Amino acid sequence: MTAPAFSLRGVDLRIGDRLVLHPLTLDLPAGQVTGLLGHNGSGKSTLMKILARQMKPDSGEIDLFGTPLATHAPRRLARSLAYLPQHAPDTDGLTVRELAALGRYPWHGPFGRVSDLDRQKTESALAMTNLMTFADRQVDTLSGGERQRAFLAMLMAQDAECLLLDEPISALDVAQQIDVMSFVRRQAMEHGRSVVVILHDLNIAARFCDRLVVLSHGRVAGQGAPDDLIHPDRLETLYGVPMGIFAHPTTGWPVTYVL
Repeated sequence: MTAPAFSLRGVDLRIGDRLVLHPLTLDLPAGQVTGLLGHNGSGKSTLMKILARQMKPDSGEIDLFGTPLATHAPRRLARSLAYLPQHAPDTDGLTVRELAALGRYPWHGPFGRVSDLDRQKTESALAMTNLMTFADRQVDTLSGGERQRAFLAMLMAQDAECLLLDEPISALDVAQQIDVMSFVRRQAMEHGRSVVVILHDLNIAARFCDRLVVLSHGRVAGQGAPDDLIHPDRLETLYGVPMGIFAHPTTGWPVTYVL
């Protein structure tokens, strides 16, 4: 049996006198797209930062591909795990190619020397994200969707087994959302990457995710395949508003709407 990408056992976090994450015991599958859902303040981004080792839980254990997350040396971790935060860092005048090349940092040889393989991986990442024609443009001059693809190119150049994406489509229009999530989906289906992505749109989640985990007030309120979770009664319990569902006439995907 394949080990999960992440295995959490009793992981919790307190900030001040508030328990932000109650003890979580949870497996996130390898080679699939897992969507983290929940209302604002439910603990999604906090959990994501813990998985990315940007925050340290107060207690509990986390394994990454069967090995304790805490034992990974920083460079080894960066070769396994790529993280795109909700608010991407400033690019400071970098071109798209230069930004993508930053993803190769964990793989640089002695003295940080850039190898032919690093250059090959960078160019491959630009091609994979359809950015070759933008390679010499400054990232700051791109549209929102193009800029997001530039950061995805950096993650592709990093060549990690697992991608952690915190609301990667929140500032994009509908066409750009589909473009980015189709790309993310292909990473799991065609390249076997394990993806954990924070989303707010239930219809996007149902269409592109293999598994959903819903958080509420720092607890797991529901988890399973989209078809198992997306039912009117379940959604009203999770989100606190009455919702309806119909099957898309062409694809059969569940489509949700607020009553």
